[in-house]
Amino acid sequence: MNAEISEFHIKAGQAADGPYALDIDPKRAGWGYSSLRVLELPPGGHHSFATGDSEWIVLPLSGGCTVLTDSGEIFELTGRESVFSGVTDFAYVPRDAHVQIASGAGGRFALTGARCARRLPARYGPASAVPVELRGTGNCSRQVNNFAAAAPAGGGSGQGFECDKLIAVEVLTPGGNWSSYPPHKHDECRPGEESELEEIYYFEIAAAADASGHGKPGLGYQRVSPSGRGRGTDVLAEVRGGDAVLIPDGWHGPSIAAPGHDMYYLNVMAGPAATREWLICDHPDHGWIRSTWPSRPVDPRLPLYDAPSGDPR
Repeated sequence: MNAEISEFHIKAGQAADGPYALDIDPKRAGWGYSSLRVLELPPGGHHSFATGDSEWIVLPLSGGCTVLTDSGEIFELTGRESVFSGVTDFAYVPRDAHVQIASGAGGRFALTGARCARRLPARYGPASAVPVELRGTGNCSRQVNNFAAAAPAGGGSGQGFECDKLIAVEVLTPGGNWSSYPPHKHDECRPGEESELEEIYYFEIAAAADASGHGKPGLGYQRVSPSGRGRGTDVLAEVRGGDAVLIPDGWHGPSIAAPGHDMYYLNVMAGPAATREWLICDHPDHGWIRSTWPSRPVDPRLPLYDAPSGDPR
């Protein structure tokens, strides 16, 4: 797992390594900061890893787990049945630590990471504290679970979940809708206007029942077009569950969910700026779509779910 990834679209299984169904680090991606691992544990399974020079969030995709650090912190994560069933709790673990993840019932867990300088304290993130945002309207409607956003949804006062470099959110797009739209970029530092952030998209697609009631696998599409900067990223990918797309630069969007199949993607971002913030620039040919949103209702299928009202523990 030392070779650099040559393609921006990574199909399920192409970047697997041991217990990781997906293992992307800065060396493999050919960039400086962002990482993503998807850990699969059988019932009674456990896995240990060193955080190294990165901060990490352990985010259940399905199932629950216990997260233990070498400093003695223990976090019991309730988790969830699937990414389409509810908001989940999570655990933040700092750089320069050793961590064990154990799961009695088994499950799948995303490890979102970013190289960083500060060593922040390990913390538990309750599901009830995750801001759930509805973004866009009409067939551009989507749901954003801002579990590790840089600032509160909607630009409110205060701070988002504190990390040094890491920004991570979940997006749920009802079947037939477009999200990550209008296309936007964040590949250069323009103070107050745009952040420089590397980004990973990780996808899961909901199955849909046919007339006989049998589940049918779904698909979606992801577009990334060159912005004239960096590596000239140019992608038109048919994405399925377990796929990832790397975005070192470029205009990204739309992310298109096929009719009948809700789409989930996990966004992991980090970059070199001293200030952790998500500032984007809309594509000049498509940004006008935002002006139409106030006159249209949000897709009535949203939210797919809300954050729970309290910590179930």
